[in-house]
Amino acid sequence: MPFISKIQRQTDYNRFPSSTPIVIDNGASYFRIGWAGETEPRVIFRNIVQRPRHKSTGETVTVVGDHDTALLKHFDCTRSGPRSAFDSNVVFQFEIMEYILDFAFDRLGANGSRIDHPILITECVCNPVQSRSKMAELLFETYGVPSVAFGVDAAFSYKYNQQRGICQKDGLAICPGFTTTHVIPFVDGEPVYRGCCRTNIGGYHVTDNLKQLLSLKYSHHMARFTWEKIEDLKMEHCYIAPDYALEARLFLKGSKEAEDKTRCWQLPWVPPPIEEPPSEEEIARKAAIKERQGQRLREMAEAKRSSRINELENQLHGLEFLLQQLAQVEEEEISSFLSKTGYVSKQEIESTLTKVSQSLRKAKGESKVEQAENEEKADSSTSDKYPLINVPDNMLTPEQLKEKKRQIFLKTTTEGRQRAKQKRFEEELEREKKTREDEERRLENPELYLEQMRTKYKELYEKVEQRKRLKTNGGHANGNNSGAVGRGERLNAAQRERMRLLTTAAFDRGKGEDNFGAKDEDWQLYKLMSKDNDDDDDGADEDEAELAWVCSRLQAIDPTFVAKPEPTPSQVATTEVPRVRLLTKEDFQVVLGVERFRCPEILFHPNLVGIDQAGLDEMTGASIRRLASKNEALEDRLTSSIFMTGGCSLFPGLNERLEAGVRMLLPCGSPIKVARALDPVLDAWRGASAYAANLQFQQQTFSRVDYYEKGEDWLRRYQLHYTL
Repeated sequence: MPFISKIQRQTDYNRFPSSTPIVIDNGASYFRIGWAGETEPRVIFRNIVQRPRHKSTGETVTVVGDHDTALLKHFDCTRSGPRSAFDSNVVFQFEIMEYILDFAFDRLGANGSRIDHPILITECVCNPVQSRSKMAELLFETYGVPSVAFGVDAAFSYKYNQQRGICQKDGLAICPGFTTTHVIPFVDGEPVYRGCCRTNIGGYHVTDNLKQLLSLKYSHHMARFTWEKIEDLKMEHCYIAPDYALEARLFLKGSKEAEDKTRCWQLPWVPPPIEEPPSEEEIARKAAIKERQGQRLREMAEAKRSSRINELENQLHGLEFLLQQLAQVEEEEISSFLSKTGYVSKQEIESTLTKVSQSLRKAKGESKVEQAENEEKADSSTSDKYPLINVPDNMLTPEQLKEKKRQIFLKTTTEGRQRAKQKRFEEELEREKKTREDEERRLENPELYLEQMRTKYKELYEKVEQRKRLKTNGGHANGNNSGAVGRGERLNAAQRERMRLLTTAAFDRGKGEDNFGAKDEDWQLYKLMSKDNDDDDDGADEDEAELAWVCSRLQAIDPTFVAKPEPTPSQVATTEVPRVRLLTKEDFQVVLGVERFRCPEILFHPNLVGIDQAGLDEMTGASIRRLASKNEALEDRLTSSIFMTGGCSLFPGLNERLEAGVRMLLPCGSPIKVARALDPVLDAWRGASAYAANLQFQQQTFSRVDYYEKGEDWLRRYQLHYTL
C-alpha cells in the first residue's frame, strides 16, 4: 500500500460521521480494517506482535505486523519472537490484541483512544463465550465504542458471493483457514451451526511442512528459508494432486512429465573467476618484463662490482705501500710503527694482502683455473712458514717442539681447506658442464625439453613428498587413519637389525647379573649397531637438490610455471589430500518436486503430519450427514453449491480433488458442484463491509448500555442474522 501521512489519515477519518461502522476482519493470519460500504480495506497487516530490545539503548519497543528488516537490524530479536493473539483460531491473548487494535486504529486515522464508530468484527464459528466477552470488554472499556456486532468470516464471504451468483441459498461453505478448517452448511441463506465441522489443519501447517522438508533437503541453505519466503513458494508452486499415490509414483519413476512439473528456485550466486591459461601476448609481455628486470639487476650488479673492485684496489695499493714503508723502518722502530697502523706484525699485513688479492681476482671474474693456479702459487709460497715440520724432534728444544706442533696443526687445517675448495671447484665445474649440456639439449628441441623437465619435476616432487610422509609418524594406533604407514614398516633392513640387537641385548642382560663388557665379544655389539648402510638420507638430499635445480630451470625457461608450495607438517602427515569441489550454480538451486503436492496433501490427509483428524472430503460428508441424513432433496441442494473460501482454496486442483472425494461418499448420480470465491482472501471483509453498510445493521448490534445491563449472558445468546 502507498504511504499515507498521519495528518492525511486523520483528515480521512474525520470525514466519516460517527454513524459509519468500522469493519474488522480479525483473521489468525492477517488483520484487515476499513470503513463500511467500501470495497477495499484501508489497512492490512500480519496479525502478530514482536517486542525486541534496542541493541544500543536497551529500550524495548513494540513492532506490530510485518517487520522491516532494515529497521529490525538495530534490535535484538533473539529473545522475543513474533507472537500471535490466537490459539488455533480463538483469541485468548488480549494483551497482544490490544497492541494490534491500537496499531490498527492509529493507521486508520483515529485521533485519541476513544472510537465513536460502531464496530463489526469477525470471529470463528462457534466462538467460545469467554473469548467473545473479553473482546467486547476490550472494545467497550478501552476504546469506548458505542456498539459492537460479531459475525463469522466464512458466512460473510458466502453471502457476498451469493449476491453475485457464485453460490445458492442452500449450500456448504468450506473455509480452509490459517490454523483450522471449517465446513458450514447454509439453509435459506443462514448458517446452520449444528451441522458444522472443524479440523485443526490449515495453511500454517502446509507452510511449516514445506519449511521442514526444504530444511532437511537443503540444510546448508536453512538461513534462506524464512517464513515469508516459504509462504511465497507455497502460494506460487504448490498444487493439489488429483491422485496423490499416482502422482508420487510418477515422480518416483522420474518420467518426463515429472520433470515438467518440477520447479527450480535459483538462489543468489556469483560464479567464481575462471583462471584461463595466459595467451601468447601475455607470455611475451611477462617475458619482456622479466628481461627488463634482469637487465636492471645486471646493471646494479655491475655497478656494485665496479665499486667493489675500486675499493679492493685502493685497499691493495694501501697495503703494498705499507709494506714498502715497513721495509724502510729500522728494527727497533717496527713495533711503534705497527701500533700506529693497527696491525700487530708483518705477517698479518701479508696475510691481509693475500686475502685482498684473492678477493680482487674473484671480483674481476678470473676463471676457476686461474684462481686455482694462483692459490697453488700462494700455497707453495707459504710453505716456508712451516720450517720445523721436517726437523726431527730430538734436534729441537722444548719451545721449538711446541712451535712444531702449532705449525703441524696450521698446515693440516690449511690442507683441509684446500681440499674442500678443490671439491667445491670440481662440483662447480660439474654443474657448469651439466648446465651447458642441458642448454644444448634445450636449444635442439625446446618443446620436448620443456615437456621432459615438467615430467621430471612432477616425478621428483611426488618422490620427495612421499619420503616426507613416510618420515612422519603415521602409525595412528587408534585407527583413525588406516591408510598410514607405521614406524616398523618405514624402517629399512639395517635399522631393523639395530633394533633387533638392542632389544636382544636388553632382554638378555636383564635376566641376571649385569656383567656386560666383561668379554671382548660384547663390544662387537656396538660395532654392529654402528654400521649404517642406510643411504636414504643421502638419497633424499640428492633428490631435493635435483628438484631445486629442475625448479630453477623451469622458472628460467617457462614463464607460466608456478612451483608447488612447501607443504605444512599437518599436510605432510595426511596421507591423502582432500579434494575440495568448487561450488557451482546447481549448488544454489532449490528444486521443488514432490514437495509441490506433498505439503498441501495434508488438507485431505492430516495424518501425514501426525494429526489424527478428518480431511476436507470427509468433513464435507460428515456435515451433510449431520444436517440432511434423511432429506435427499436438501442433500442435493447442499452438494449442488459447495463453496470454497479462505487462503488455502487458492491451491490449483483443489476444487477437482474435493469434487472427486465427495462423489465417492454420495450415491451415484448425486449433483455435485464446487465453486471458489471471487477473492477467497478479501471476500470475507467485503461481505462484512456490504453488510455493515445496510441501514438495518444497527438492529443487529448491541450497545454499550446493553453490555453493562445484560452482561455476558446476553452475549451467550447473541446471534447475527445474515439476511437483512
